[in-house]
Amino acid sequence: MSRKNILVTGGAGFIGSHLVDQLIERGDVVTVIDNFSTGRPENLNYRRDDVRIIEADITNFENISPHFREQDIVFHIAALADIIPSIVNPRAYYASNVLGTMNVVEAARLAQVKKLVYAASSSCYGIPPKKFYPTPEIAPIAPQYPYALTKYLGEQTALHWGQVYNLPVISLRLFNVYGPRSRTSGTYGAVFGVFLAQKLAQKPLTVVGDGNQTRDFVYVTDVANAMVTAGSSSVKNEIFNVGTGTPQSVNTLVSLLGGERIPIPKRPGEPDCTWADISKIKSMLHWEPKVSFADGVQEVLKHINYWKTAPVWTPETIEKVTEDWFKYLVKA
Repeated sequence: MSRKNILVTGGAGFIGSHLVDQLIERGDVVTVIDNFSTGRPENLNYRRDDVRIIEADITNFENISPHFREQDIVFHIAALADIIPSIVNPRAYYASNVLGTMNVVEAARLAQVKKLVYAASSSCYGIPPKKFYPTPEIAPIAPQYPYALTKYLGEQTALHWGQVYNLPVISLRLFNVYGPRSRTSGTYGAVFGVFLAQKLAQKPLTVVGDGNQTRDFVYVTDVANAMVTAGSSSVKNEIFNVGTGTPQSVNTLVSLLGGERIPIPKRPGEPDCTWADISKIKSMLHWEPKVSFADGVQEVLKHINYWKTAPVWTPETIEKVTEDWFKYLVKA
């Protein structure tokens, strides 16, 4: 395979840095655009000689567009994540995830990029009807909060540029991605970061509800590989789920991590199960996950000190920070 010029937005973040690893290993020439709001420079420290790093925000078209010239493939991962801050500050999420995505795809179009891969979110499915488990790409779209909506609008923007301007686009709807380098600071968010910081602090793991809810946890290197596969394929203007097809309960995760647990209230807008139907990506892109859940959790535990500076959440602090969640998402 010939060497490619590749641009990764959000390349200093959790998923982005693992993608950069695989691109560099493949021999590609990689440019990263990141505003470092959640991405960490140290995620790319050992790659500094191999990667051109541009500190810029995707909401500023003039700042980012020159860097798209002569790029073969663009991987668009940069976004504002997490549910709670999207409820508190939806304008920021629209600016980043919708306007920012439009800036990226327009810059890619003007630069005549050969392929754009968009990191979408399975949160667009909301709480699927039971007949849509496992959830296929044709399942109803029902976002439950602004983060999910803005990621879906970003996806539709990218696909629209594919339709109108013939920009070759693939959208990957990522399920519950976990692994080393997941975010350690900021708002209350993904279960792995919360649990790992609690485990390091020898505090109980805060389990939502009875812990029987299941999530389609997919290991980050498998996700990065799905992106590389999508970027290298001749397929265009398609949507693919990226998961494992084998959901795991939160209780299983707690057992693998070890430690005491303490229950906290179940939250509205969260599904009891996320379960990806990955038959389409297996068939069309010949991709499938390789890392088992047990192996992935053990690999995360080898890197647990990465979370030593992460906030340690307690039932009391979680209750405080999720006030807006219950305020707006609990239906009368």
